[in-house]
Amino acid sequence: MNKQAQAIRDDLSQLAKDAHAFMTATADVAGEKVGEARKRLAAALERSKEICANAREKTMEGAKLADKAVHEHPYQAIAIGVGAGAILGFLVANRCSRKCS
Repeated sequence: MNKQAQAIRDDLSQLAKDAHAFMTATADVAGEKVGEARKRLAAALERSKEICANAREKTMEGAKLADKAVHEHPYQAIAIGVGAGAILGFLVANRCSRKCS
């Protein structure tokens, strides 16, 4: 999951760099349509930065709450993990037995 998150982060970073390069390249181009496109792109970049910051903040809050809950109730957390693993294992084994037959 960490590799996927890093790949998404890298893609978004590259997209932002490309957008800034586009804005720089079109800075001397006159025209109403180009100016409007640049304004919309700048606004979209700002919104995306805010969304990413909010998502990161909420993710960190959720991780802290999960960590706190696991530390406060370790046996329940272990039981939930074992139960979820057993159900997942049963579903995968059942699916495999249907496909393999």
